[in-house]
Amino acid sequence: MKPLVSILIPAYNAERWIGDTIQSALAQTWPRMEIIIVDDGSRDQTLQVARQFASQSVYVITQENQGAAATRNRAFELCQGDYIQWLDADDLLSAAKIARQMELAEKFQSKRTLLSCGWAYFMHRPGKARFVSTPLWSDLSPLEWLLRKWEGNLHMQTATWLVSRELTIAAGPWNTRLLGDDDGEYFFRVIRSSDGIRFAPDAKVFYRASGSGSLSYIGLSDKKVEAQFIGMKAQIGYLRAMNDGARVRAACVSYLQTWLGSFYPNRPDLVEEAQKLASNLGGKLEIPRLRWKYSWMRPLFGYDLAKRAQLFLPWVKWTLIRFWDKVLLRMEKVLIRKQGC
Repeated sequence: MKPLVSILIPAYNAERWIGDTIQSALAQTWPRMEIIIVDDGSRDQTLQVARQFASQSVYVITQENQGAAATRNRAFELCQGDYIQWLDADDLLSAAKIARQMELAEKFQSKRTLLSCGWAYFMHRPGKARFVSTPLWSDLSPLEWLLRKWEGNLHMQTATWLVSRELTIAAGPWNTRLLGDDDGEYFFRVIRSSDGIRFAPDAKVFYRASGSGSLSYIGLSDKKVEAQFIGMKAQIGYLRAMNDGARVRAACVSYLQTWLGSFYPNRPDLVEEAQKLASNLGGKLEIPRLRWKYSWMRPLFGYDLAKRAQLFLPWVKWTLIRFWDKVLLRMEKVLIRKQGC
């Protein structure tokens, strides 16, 4: 009998997207699956939409709002799968995603092997997603994967991973204290508990670009900034426990430098703590520079307002781009209907 794969979908106010997400899960070519959707106290029609898909293999549960990490933990408590597929309520899986990764799992026969795949951003039209390979898109040891991630400021989307139950239990639960980058901290623990990462080149994930509504968006929220720094310190500790060589220390400093702009200048306490941590690692952090498009604002309006503009204006740009992409999607649907007639 083929291993059972549990597709776990935490959902909050996702009525616009969750139907497409569930359909992409149901379209998987892998023969043995269960789908568990946990609605985290949504205030829209997310629960009602999800319940339309309920069946013997699709379970829909609701709870009072507890946050994404707690919702994911609840979904795992309910599942029976030999392998776990995490899937956010607005993202999509290619039809053969799980099947291609399970082929590798069956080939290597280790429950500690972690499986990954390629991913690409989209807005409303997944057919326009462009898959661009990074140094993480290959078979790697846990340490090499983590070093490449920080050295290149790279990212692997949550749904790209397929994780055995044994490895999931070894990593421990999602950290409910973290309001941002909770997936980064969680999968750091998964990766360090693994015996290596195997990349499935024919498997794909479509990651919806949702802008400031995304959990990963920090902005100027003090709570998210503080949670981000807590997660960063934890991950630095994890990595140094694996190896504390010169390359590891340099990667940690690079990681701190990458995120320093999220704390400067509004949180001088965290900036100082980051600088001390970098110094203990044998490095030094540079004061973050504004992008050239916004640096001219600093002499006129000060760094704080220039930084706010650097956060706000790209959000306006992407809002307009998403709106236009939605318009194009509607035009495509109209054209298809006319051609069908």
